[in-house]
Amino acid sequence: MTATTDIDHEVPTRQRVVQLILGDGPQTAKQLADKLDLTPAAVRRHLTVLLDEGVLDSRAERVYGARGRGRPSKVFVLTDAGRAEFRQAYDDLAIAALRRLTAVAGPNAVRELSRERLDEVERRFRQHREEHPEGRAIEALVEALAVDGYAPSVRPVHSGDQLLQHHCPVAHVAAEFPVLCEIETQLFASLLGSHVQRLATIAHGDGVCTTH
Repeated sequence: MTATTDIDHEVPTRQRVVQLILGDGPQTAKQLADKLDLTPAAVRRHLTVLLDEGVLDSRAERVYGARGRGRPSKVFVLTDAGRAEFRQAYDDLAIAALRRLTAVAGPNAVRELSRERLDEVERRFRQHREEHPEGRAIEALVEALAVDGYAPSVRPVHSGDQLLQHHCPVAHVAAEFPVLCEIETQLFASLLGSHVQRLATIAHGDGVCTTH
């Protein structure tokens, strides 16, 4: 029982360590110890676990200006995997919020929220069309989506073009709330002025979101 209690107590502390590094940038063990009111030895124990899990990495502290004697301090930084864990946490929070919204206001509220989320994409699309009237609509859509990190591209096929989204910032959320994909597809059809069909989505386990 004691071992389990110790483990349960340590996990929140490690989360606080990661949150401090995310919010304040690279930190030394002493800086973390001061902020957490722990001994440096206790903090190093947590840092060792986070290093082993691949959440953190360490490097020599960058010194600007004249460097004093001795070795530079070691600082701890978040890895890409560590940042991904935070993105997962934000997704879980978004899902919880949408569940609550559905319970309180009904499924149409999520649908309306999905439309509002894409208002900025539509604005950027129309602005690009105004600035480049000679360009193709699908090229303007690619530019509008790229800003939000969808990593879009166009693939010509025998029956026209396919819009590929190599990343989806809301994939985890859309897996439970597919209305996000549905509203997005409707917007694509409206902006492109033609019928479009969603062939694959990252939210459903496909490697790329594909719209034709």
